[in-house]
Amino acid sequence: MVSDFGQHALISIISHLVFIGITFWALQALNFEKFIRANHVFQARLLYILLTIAIGSTVSNFFLDYLLWSQQLPLMLQLVTLL
Repeated sequence: MVSDFGQHALISIISHLVFIGITFWALQALNFEKFIRANHVFQARLLYILLTIAIGSTVSNFFLDYLLWSQQLPLMLQLVTLL
């Protein structure tokens, strides 16, 4: 039981890091220079990082929820057969 929490935590950390990395890579395809005001480079970089974390975490949470639901689905089917 306790080892399940450790495994879930490790999978969650890896998933978040992977999807944040993928999001960072994907956002590099966009040209943000048009939207940056002069002398606001630090703010633009900070926004870029925060946007990357927000999108990557959201996608990772969806992936982890889907994984959890797919693991719980057989349990629900067992419960239905018992009734």
